[in-house]
Amino acid sequence: MTGDADLSRVAELIADRARSRMLIALASGRELSASILAMEAGISRPTASGHLKKLTEGGLIAVRADGRNRHYRIAGPQVAGVLERMMEIAPPEPITSLRGSTRAAQLRRARTCYDHLAGRLGVGIMQGMLDRGYLSGGDGTFDPGVGDNDRPAGPGHDVDYRLTVAGQSFLADLGVRITEGKRPLIRYCIDWTETRHHLAGTLGRALRDQFLAADWVRRGTTHRALMITPDGQEAIKASLGVSLDA
Repeated sequence: MTGDADLSRVAELIADRARSRMLIALASGRELSASILAMEAGISRPTASGHLKKLTEGGLIAVRADGRNRHYRIAGPQVAGVLERMMEIAPPEPITSLRGSTRAAQLRRARTCYDHLAGRLGVGIMQGMLDRGYLSGGDGTFDPGVGDNDRPAGPGHDVDYRLTVAGQSFLADLGVRITEGKRPLIRYCIDWTETRHHLAGTLGRALRDQFLAADWVRRGTTHRALMITPDGQEAIKASLGVSLDA
């Protein structure tokens, strides 16, 4: 027999500033080495190893061994969803440098949210697909107090978004490949910087993969931030009417 969930064990893991910075870096959905995570957290490699061990044993991250090297990633979509919800309600760190201001602007413009696109780019894509009839069942807005919308930023499904026939043709023309599986085709997240919906689920991941493969976006140096290429700006505007000029 077991009792109630022990939230304090998870809270203790996330409450440490160094560990929370590591988790935010890993929220991009990428695997990162211990040395990169140490740099993101602003701590030494030996200190980082101790923190990473705690996060692994606590089930928040997973590790893959490659010889002597270790590569870490978020344990799964459920953990990523919790982190995204916490980032919605957490107060922002004060920006005290030009580098910090630049990084914040990059994250707001375009970033990854675990395995899909977020920020102005992610919200714009979803709105563009709704405007063109590629998606139906909602309007992409955040309505507090309505079903899953009442949650800050987790993958939701109460808004009945559906891919239309026109949307299927659009994706085929774009070269988007959707893999079948148990994961829902369409879910949404409430974007924590834009407070609107962006696409998650299988479709969200497929769009991210295609944008990267087409070199419309490139991964940035801050891991979650994405750089939109000039070709990408033109293609996204032409196909979805989304303007993301700097």
